[in-house]
Amino acid sequence: MNVQWIRQLNKRFFSGTYRSIRTKLLFCFLIVTLIPLLSLGALSYYQSAKIINSQFGKYGENAVAQLEQQTSASLSRMKQMSETIYSYLLDPAHTDLRNQAPVSYSEIIEKNDFEALLKSLRTDLTAGIYIITPSGYYYGENNLNVDKLRATPEWKTKPASYKGIYWLGFYMQNHEMSSSGDSNLPVLGLAVPIHNSNGTQNGSTILIEENAQELIHMFKLFETDTKSHLTIKASDGRIIYESASAFTKKDSDITWNRTLAVNQWTIEARLPAKAFYLSSGIIRSNTIVVAVISCLLAFGLAYLFSSRFTARIRTLKDSMQKVSFGKLDTRMPIEGRDELGSLDMSFNRMVSGVQSLVQEVEQSERLKKEAELKAFHYQINPHLLFNTLNSIQWKARLEGADDIRQMLYHLTMVLEGNLDISQELITLGRELRMIEHFLKIQEIRYGNVFRYELNCEDSLKQYLIPRMTLQPLFENIFFHGFTDGIGVIKLDVIVERDELLLTLRDDGAGMTEEKRERLLLPDPKRRGRGGLGVQNADQKFKLHFGPQYGLTVHSTKGEGTAIVIHWPKEEERPDGYSKEN
Repeated sequence: MNVQWIRQLNKRFFSGTYRSIRTKLLFCFLIVTLIPLLSLGALSYYQSAKIINSQFGKYGENAVAQLEQQTSASLSRMKQMSETIYSYLLDPAHTDLRNQAPVSYSEIIEKNDFEALLKSLRTDLTAGIYIITPSGYYYGENNLNVDKLRATPEWKTKPASYKGIYWLGFYMQNHEMSSSGDSNLPVLGLAVPIHNSNGTQNGSTILIEENAQELIHMFKLFETDTKSHLTIKASDGRIIYESASAFTKKDSDITWNRTLAVNQWTIEARLPAKAFYLSSGIIRSNTIVVAVISCLLAFGLAYLFSSRFTARIRTLKDSMQKVSFGKLDTRMPIEGRDELGSLDMSFNRMVSGVQSLVQEVEQSERLKKEAELKAFHYQINPHLLFNTLNSIQWKARLEGADDIRQMLYHLTMVLEGNLDISQELITLGRELRMIEHFLKIQEIRYGNVFRYELNCEDSLKQYLIPRMTLQPLFENIFFHGFTDGIGVIKLDVIVERDELLLTLRDDGAGMTEEKRERLLLPDPKRRGRGGLGVQNADQKFKLHFGPQYGLTVHSTKGEGTAIVIHWPKEEERPDGYSKEN
């Protein structure tokens, strides 16, 4: 009976009443969501708790390792200082260091040299370096009260017949002669007794103290971050440092241990198991709450999700039909970042690509036709042109027309540079020579009414510049800036951060701000000379060197115009190409 009912339900679901996608999605969504929800929640809790506990354990180990490194660094630094001082005192040459205040000149000199050595060993963290003699006299800074020092508990616990290095541990530096801002400063102390039967300092003690504020602060931060109890023990069982909070040790505590190689101190951090597993307990509670809420929301969201899902599919199908009919401006609204949203974006990109491809094909055909027309237009023979100009120049020379002959000569040189298309990049020196020929033509035309000032080092003329970029700018000065060719032109070329910076200034008519802003904008309808040469020059620099290079125009109406060009330094190779290209 049950098997037959299931078969009927299956038949109706796939071929009968429940044939719509929305109904199938609703039914499947409920089944698929409710069955694995609890299993997924339990698995997520187990994995998350495992990862968090592992990460927290590693964090504690790394934090204790950092404490070990910082403490070892301070201990090693202090130990190295003591060894340096000890070696100095063992030197037989330093016999004038007595157990009392120096009285002779040589003893005073020896004392000053020794205290200079002590000062040179100080670092920013050094709180004090002293040599305390059995008589109570000491070497070092004059701020030590020996009686107060000997009364401190750390100094009292020091064995009288101790040999080797003795670490006093952490204590407050309250043994100064007078109270100051640094009184009660936490320090880390090291005492090294001197055993040299042949030396004058036999029985003295080297005392090195280092500021321990940063170490103590680091210990406090570790205790706050990990909620653990920190203890540092010496090899003889002394407690060097211990957290201030009360703590009861248990076998279930999580412990992190490190041993310092310098003096065999042991750093132990203990954390109660309850605190260690607190995060995983919170995850477990949150997982249960989320699972219950998810079950309740599944029923309400199933219907909304299935309806919205099928509606977006129908919209996409209609858009595809419109594109198939040739409506390439059809676009899908992006309603989400899910798979359907990605499908909508892919559809829009595909249609945009097809539309762009069609436009590119049309533009390519148009440009191809224009290029063919330009090719026919520019199919002239430069040799014929130059021969004709030379013939006219020779005729003018025979007729005694020297001005015409000079103008034709300079015009020939300018045209030779313009029609030489074998190199798109030429040296700056060659470009400047063509400018000189152009200015000679203008001088013959207008007379000696303008002044041209060039400031360019010869070493900069070897660098490359796009061909025919400066002449259009000079033409604009004479056609739009000067009146009857009267004015001053200044051309400066300098090096700025491995780039060339060319500045062309004139004191001509200038231009309005509106015209200056339109000057470098592409305008296919622009005709004549007005700004076309400036735009072409800017495009040449961008095409050869990159979009970050090109022209910048500054102008004030009635005062003049300044054009600034910057481009990278490139030198010409023997084969005619630039070194960078």
